[in-house]
Amino acid sequence: MDESNATCGKRLDSIGVENTEENRRTYRELLVSTPGLGEYISGAILFEETLYQSASNGKKFVDVLNEQGIIPGIKVDKGLVPMAGSNGESWCQGLDGLAQRCAEYYKAGARFAKWRSVVSIPNGPSTIAVRDCAYGLARYAAICQENGLVPIVEPEILLDGEHDIDRTMEVFMDTWAQTFHYLADNKVMFEGILLKPSMVTPGADWKGQKPAPEVIAEYTLKALRRRVPPAVPGIMFLSGGQSELEATLNLNAMNQSPNPWHVSFSYARALQNSVLKTWQGNPANVDAAQKSLLARAKANSDAQLGQYTMDGEAASAAEGMYEKGYTY
Repeated sequence: MDESNATCGKRLDSIGVENTEENRRTYRELLVSTPGLGEYISGAILFEETLYQSASNGKKFVDVLNEQGIIPGIKVDKGLVPMAGSNGESWCQGLDGLAQRCAEYYKAGARFAKWRSVVSIPNGPSTIAVRDCAYGLARYAAICQENGLVPIVEPEILLDGEHDIDRTMEVFMDTWAQTFHYLADNKVMFEGILLKPSMVTPGADWKGQKPAPEVIAEYTLKALRRRVPPAVPGIMFLSGGQSELEATLNLNAMNQSPNPWHVSFSYARALQNSVLKTWQGNPANVDAAQKSLLARAKANSDAQLGQYTMDGEAASAAEGMYEKGYTY
């Protein structure tokens, strides 16, 4: 639920619902009030607007989440902007005033934060873009920890491109190496962060055969073991435009043997796609939409235990959600 108002508007537009504050609030209430959600979801990343919103009964969303045992978090970056002098690459803004904002978010009930920076393989990646991604994440993480928030560190390697899985792995390891170098330089406590990476896959426009989940798991875990210290307690994968089914199958494959970290999920589109299609903005569909969310949450909860099966999956779960140059 950390999408900006504009991105949330795209979601609503896909089902013919107008992008108004009340419609955004109504949709987010559907999500946070889903009965039993806390059995499968431990945290929810909120957009600033959502952090201060309330349910229709007047109860703050933060309190609704806490009552379910779901820890509220907050997106703190200010989005991607073009990087001057680059080949269409981006950098993430939001460090100015971050300490003050973190303090206010903590008072409002947030207990962790998220900052998304991206690296584009077809546009480079240039040395300066990777360095900016890594250094920005490190400064953000240090500021969050100073203000009582657990930082989710998200260096996303975009799916854009025709490259193979080996090229993706090369860029992953370079990006993660620099990220942890700068985290250490900024005296970030590794035990007090979570890493939110994308998975090591070929580019979305790769012309070869799509790798099986076992292959994606092998490459991703190999890259993680080579770059991520075991002091980091958790790896929370983003879905990055994969279909709901792909994201779950790949996560399940990564949990077929023990890992140095807890390997789990932090999905947005791969949890909500079926929910939106079921809801359609119709109050009569709220119960069915919440059941859809609960089913996806349970599927991924099972996957982070390595116990997922495809029993009962709908065909719609296999529909891709990739968007070139995706922004929040």
